[in-house]
Amino acid sequence: MARNETRGTILAEQLELGTSLWARFRGLMLRRALEPGAGLWLGGANGIHMFFMRFPIDAVFVGQARGDGVRSVLAVRRALRPWTGMVPFVRGADGVLELPVGTIDATGTQPGDALRIG
Repeated sequence: MARNETRGTILAEQLELGTSLWARFRGLMLRRALEPGAGLWLGGANGIHMFFMRFPIDAVFVGQARGDGVRSVLAVRRALRPWTGMVPFVRGADGVLELPVGTIDATGTQPGDALRIG
């Protein structure tokens, strides 16, 4: 689960963990969709790409976890279009949540918010 502690909202109820190098590279490529309430967590990442994607996504870039496990939102990217290439790296990011389009706006998530992932 990914929860915005600042706003009291849920970004993803079912969170897939992209922990291996292959899982992080593959991400959501070639999938048909990302269901509402689902998401992909790419820990340790500071950038993503949209190659071979079939659908747009929202992306939330976060910093390193504090001692209590909470991470600060560093940047949000709304409605990233498929096949648009590399998404610019976010300086200081230590993970990315890939989410269905509209999740950022629906949850009110913005830079500076505190997220709990896991």
